[in-house]
Amino acid sequence: MIFVKPSAPYVVHGLMLLMVALVASSFPVGAMITSGLPPELMMFFRFFLAAVMFAPYVFLKNGWQIPEFTQLKGYIFLSIPLVVFFLCMFEGLRYTTALNTGAIYTVVPVITAIYVLIINREKTSKRKSLGLLVGTLGALWIVFRGDLQSLLQLQLNYGDLLFLLGCLFLAAYNPLIKKFYSGEAMEVMTFWVIAFGSVWLMLLSLSSFQDVVWQGVSSSVYLGIIYLAVFTTLATFFLLQFGTLTLGATRVAAYSFLTPVFVLIINLVLGIGSFEFNLLPGVFLVLIAMFLVQKAGR
Repeated sequence: MIFVKPSAPYVVHGLMLLMVALVASSFPVGAMITSGLPPELMMFFRFFLAAVMFAPYVFLKNGWQIPEFTQLKGYIFLSIPLVVFFLCMFEGLRYTTALNTGAIYTVVPVITAIYVLIINREKTSKRKSLGLLVGTLGALWIVFRGDLQSLLQLQLNYGDLLFLLGCLFLAAYNPLIKKFYSGEAMEVMTFWVIAFGSVWLMLLSLSSFQDVVWQGVSSSVYLGIIYLAVFTTLATFFLLQFGTLTLGATRVAAYSFLTPVFVLIINLVLGIGSFEFNLLPGVFLVLIAMFLVQKAGR
């Protein structure tokens, strides 16, 4: 695990780019294994495996003590938005398309800015608000390939509304980190949030264990879960919490505007898609938005 000092902001921003790249990589991996296990069971293994792998490092480095009760309450509270979001995402994809969810996901930074005002009592400057608006437009342009008619024809179905509910919970995660953080080592907060998340998911998965034919589960599903546990759960949670405490919730949330860009790049590398020049305006708008939000947050 990488530790950097807040006095090196360029390193922190680099780590945020790494975080977005890891999050973007979860989409093709998740698509390949989504039918292998029930969503709640898959998410339980993802969280539980991440917690088990991280536990030795956390306890050997910080001692074998349980955090204070007030801290544990904060970790329990922090785990709820994550669990709700992932469950809404996987369940929502049963009723809607990846295109719709990609469009809805672009509202997370704007919702985060609203939560920051309510939870952290931090006002969003005009420059940052403009950046959030421009970033949302740019991300939507990329998702819909510059086709305005497709955007206007977007109709919210049950799956879309379910995913939107998940986004409302996810947007609260960053501001809540700053609210509940009490100066403990970052890896301690990361571990306990993931651990309590796995507990919630285990309770939700109890009925699914007996319905799965384990002999018929492909090895690729287990490999995908391991990848998601290590890189898109453990690593990204740590980077997200570190970045939020260093840069602030809104500036970190703004990096999600880059998710469609990284998904596009990953698809090109994997040979899944081809580059389209009509995407360039969207990429350009996202880059402008990132400049405005990061500049305003200094």
